[in-house]
Amino acid sequence: MYEKTAEHFSLKQKKLPEGHLLVNLGPSHPSTHGILQNVIQLDGERVVDAESVIGYVHRSFEKLGERYTYNQFLVCTDRMNYVSTPLNNIGWILTVEKMLQIEVPDKVTYVRMIVSELSRVMDHIICNGILGVDLGAFSGMLHLFHHRENIYQVLEKLTGARLTTTFCRVGGLEKDIYPEFEKDVKTIIKGLRPAIEEFQSLLVNNRIFIDRTEGVGGISAENAISYGYSGPNLRAAGVPWDIRKDDPYMFYDKVDFDIPVGEDGSVLHRTLVRMEEMRQSLRIVEQLINGLPTGAHHADMPHIYLPDKSKVYKNMEELIYHFKLIMHGIKVPKGEYYMATEAANGELGFYIVSEGEKSPWRVHVRRPCFWFYQSFPELVKGSLLADTVATMSSMNVIAGELDC
Repeated sequence: MYEKTAEHFSLKQKKLPEGHLLVNLGPSHPSTHGILQNVIQLDGERVVDAESVIGYVHRSFEKLGERYTYNQFLVCTDRMNYVSTPLNNIGWILTVEKMLQIEVPDKVTYVRMIVSELSRVMDHIICNGILGVDLGAFSGMLHLFHHRENIYQVLEKLTGARLTTTFCRVGGLEKDIYPEFEKDVKTIIKGLRPAIEEFQSLLVNNRIFIDRTEGVGGISAENAISYGYSGPNLRAAGVPWDIRKDDPYMFYDKVDFDIPVGEDGSVLHRTLVRMEEMRQSLRIVEQLINGLPTGAHHADMPHIYLPDKSKVYKNMEELIYHFKLIMHGIKVPKGEYYMATEAANGELGFYIVSEGEKSPWRVHVRRPCFWFYQSFPELVKGSLLADTVATMSSMNVIAGELDC
């Protein structure tokens, strides 16, 4: 496939009009040119044509899903959108729990939602912060990074890892929350709120930033839908679609929050939508942390959730359940299942076909990045070369999510 692509661009190079130039865009991102190759045709500084080549991560997550057990596949989801890992973990776990038709204690759902929204904030900090860096404004990203680090420290205490969290297990959490969890989350909220407003004043309200982003890389609502957009990029185009509101899961129908929408889908509106979504996420977290229930951190289902290890050494029943789960895994009913959650970049869906074995027969991931990145050539045609970097950055391209 790559050889064909090279031949294609070689032929295109030979047919270029006089004065035009065919160049690889970047690298302005670590994944370009491999996973994400952008070849643009320039007439001076004006982009007259563009083509994107997506792929080549070659991790074969979907194929691995056919060999791993349902809990083992969690380590693969860690590596999809690595900027907001728990959102991937939770999406997978909810899908498997839907297959099994099991309910988890309220405390588990509360903690999952709190971690989800904090992860969304982390993701948006990276997207908007890096956009500033790509446009020459470094201070804004540094301003919010301290608070992002605070969230990472909570994740580390909660899961034992910062990046590859492998958060949750089928039927609950891997372990209970630590004693200072509630206090730490409240401290994060207290610090983040003024920091977001300062970031808005420092970067987003800056005249230079507005001039570089207003009306740049825009897309209409109709085109965004036709490309399969979802998440903040879709909402920036004026479509108020959010799975948390339109097809609620966990307790999203029980908390108050608003869905911000933009107007023209431009770089500026994508930035503004993410800014407001950070505020709304903190609003959700605040409601949840103030009402965090007590209780068990997993469902009482020994054929689904591993028994306490201390009991395994003493009781025959727990020993048998432990042996059965480790050796035979969780077996779900035969059938085809799909569930989507609202990840930081949009609709993250898992399609699973089960034959009733301990591993899925087929797994397919609906990753949000892949869909909106297809429109990149259309967004940059006719724009200036300098605008292409802003357009790509504002779409929040996550290489691990582009190609599973």
